[in-house]
Amino acid sequence: MTRFTHRPNAEAKTERSIDPTTSAQKIKPYVENISEATAACLFTMVQGNVLLLGLSHWLVASQTGIVAGALATIALWFAKTTKPWVVSLVLGSFTAVVDFFVHPGMFGGVVAEAIVTGISAGLLSYLVGLAIAYGRSRRGAEVAS
Repeated sequence: MTRFTHRPNAEAKTERSIDPTTSAQKIKPYVENISEATAACLFTMVQGNVLLLGLSHWLVASQTGIVAGALATIALWFAKTTKPWVVSLVLGSFTAVVDFFVHPGMFGGVVAEAIVTGISAGLLSYLVGLAIAYGRSRRGAEVAS
């Protein structure tokens, strides 16, 4: 009678290591989208006067930023694009829609603040994208020299 014993396979024992670089790269677009949508909402809510910022403003802007950032990241992931103008357009659109549903407008008509917030988020996203691309190109030029 043959007896089978369990012998652990050396290959099976190797643990899968998590590469922090890869993990950070996956989370980076989500964090950028949240921060850009939140910042746009904050500044639009207080109409540029940062001295008026309070805890309630931070809470509302955080809600807007988290939801808009998540929706934009998911949409861009499905679209499989990283073109700066597309990212800005998608983030601005989602920020405007989410801002409209999260809180009432503080100025203008019913949707005026939401539209201004969406445009601000889109512009901020585009400008941050340009600044990052410029920084990368300068770093690449310095390394090549």
